[in-house]
Amino acid sequence: MPAKRRGPDTVREDEGLRLPRPPGVFRRFWARHPVLADVLLTLLCIVLTITPAARIDETDLGPVAVVLAALLPVCVVAACATLLCRRRRPWLPAVAAILLEAFLLFTALPGSSPLLLFAGYSLAVYRSVRAAWIAFGVSVATTASGAGLLLWAGVFTLQDAVNALLGTVVLGLIGTLIGANVGNRKRYLDAVIDRSRQLLVERDQQAQLAAAAERARIAREMHDIVSHSLTVVVALSEGAAATADRVQARAAATSAADTARSALTQMRAMLGVLRDDDAPLPLTPVSPAPPSETVAAAQQTGYPVTLATTGQPEVSADVAHALGRIVQEGLTNAMRHAPAATIASVRLAYAPDTVIVEIVNDGVAGSPGEGGFGVRGLMERAAHVRGTLESRPDGAGRWILRAVLPSTPEAPAAVPDGEERT
Repeated sequence: MPAKRRGPDTVREDEGLRLPRPPGVFRRFWARHPVLADVLLTLLCIVLTITPAARIDETDLGPVAVVLAALLPVCVVAACATLLCRRRRPWLPAVAAILLEAFLLFTALPGSSPLLLFAGYSLAVYRSVRAAWIAFGVSVATTASGAGLLLWAGVFTLQDAVNALLGTVVLGLIGTLIGANVGNRKRYLDAVIDRSRQLLVERDQQAQLAAAAERARIAREMHDIVSHSLTVVVALSEGAAATADRVQARAAATSAADTARSALTQMRAMLGVLRDDDAPLPLTPVSPAPPSETVAAAQQTGYPVTLATTGQPEVSADVAHALGRIVQEGLTNAMRHAPAATIASVRLAYAPDTVIVEIVNDGVAGSPGEGGFGVRGLMERAAHVRGTLESRPDGAGRWILRAVLPSTPEAPAAVPDGEERT
């Protein structure tokens, strides 16, 4: 449901934020109709300010006071009308209230306007509490100065000056205190709602990142499973078709069927998890075949590949998974891009802190295409366990794929002494 803006005082209802409605029927009504509320407040302020003027006896006023009293309605209406923009420009009614208080000192109506109360409240709610206190101090200082000047001139008695000052202090103090309370609560609620909105956005972003990471992981697994298995199946099928020996052809066909059946089992395991709404996603992907089995499967196709292992294969599960996929994809690329290779070797060197895997083959004709996802996926796998990987030509017709992985994914891989850093 899209957000609804009914007024500045309305609690915002954003998508995903189920907020309670403000309490009270009248409060919700005024919140939905801010213009009507401001108009009624302006009329009330005008009535409460002009009504005391009916009690003024102009025979007791001097010539200047009589002229000012005649201008009283115009000044009051103009000053109170600034309340119509108190939400957008709260400084305007505050300035008008200070000027009106000074004007009323000379019309025998000192401190008779509630505009200062409404202006202080609006300034504290829609601007800041500090601004409201500044306006309150300026209004008190202005009234005190004007009342003191009239007292010195003999126009005011001491009681009149005190009453004028008390009226300004009381009205300004009430409006500022109430406005500070309401304004602080309003700003606190706005901050809570904004923070909730940010949390919703962050939650959606985290969900999108998690979905993207899961899609990338599934794409890597599917690529490795399908690419390697189909390459082996193609090689075995071509070998079975090329040989006249029925026994070898039958063995090659059996190996092709076993390879395809194994790939199908792995794909069903992955797709079954994705289709089952009740089953949680696996914390670890489908484990690849160990390097020895991958090399043995390639040898069954007649590919001239050898395996050399040094050290003790003691690595974490994540590193072992990455190692198996690197050997699998490396041999797949060698069989695909160098089918006429005369030599291919897989070397695994296990050290206490690192493990190095190198796959070297000859028979590469031309430069391999760069549009595939295999090597990029291997680089992502190596980076996931904080290792490094490179795939590059190594002399005429030779290609090398070399990866340096840590024994555990918690620490970055370190190149052993005597090894060339790549």
